[in-house]
Amino acid sequence: MSSTYYLRTPISDEDIVKLKVGDTIYVSGIIVSARDSAHVRIIEYLRRGEKLPVDLKGGVIYHAGPVALKQGNTWKIISMGPTTSARMEEFEAEVIEKLGVKLVIGKGGMGPKTTEAMKKFKAAYAIFTGGAGVLAAQAIKRVVDVHWLDLGAAEAMWVLEVENFGPLTVIIDSHGNNYYQDLMSRVRGKVKDLSAELSTLIKETLEGK
Repeated sequence: MSSTYYLRTPISDEDIVKLKVGDTIYVSGIIVSARDSAHVRIIEYLRRGEKLPVDLKGGVIYHAGPVALKQGNTWKIISMGPTTSARMEEFEAEVIEKLGVKLVIGKGGMGPKTTEAMKKFKAAYAIFTGGAGVLAAQAIKRVVDVHWLDLGAAEAMWVLEVENFGPLTVIIDSHGNNYYQDLMSRVRGKVKDLSAELSTLIKETLEGK
């Protein structure tokens, strides 16, 4: 049976290990957006031993780019729906390991490399409803900072203060469970069984049984 949790950053290992696939979570505190280009730059910083402009230990990465409006010296987020997380599969395990990220938010799921890193280093992945960018923006209280605008507004690293950001659904937990991968495995097993049954039925039909 699924549960609902309200988490606040920085998120601890204890917060993460209680989460199970299917649980609903809401996040308050600071979240940081990072898409493809930001992940590439994060990895470049890590491998050069350079310090990132924001501390992600116990933090949340949101796979998203905003529609943002600058009003004087401040930014207002108009919409900020999730982007496809699979594009970050190449990078996320290293980010989790080296930066201590505890929660990743996006859409569409992530693969085995990320799943293994989340199990080993106590992290989780949750999805936010695609196409609901305006709803996401309503939970954003303010833009704390923005880094790497040279990558473009969508690819920049936005540091956001949020309150009850969600609802988010846990898809990968820290126990090695990956809802989408597990579902695909079950489907493949059923297809294999059905294929074997069909082959037997065809064979029996041809033999006149």
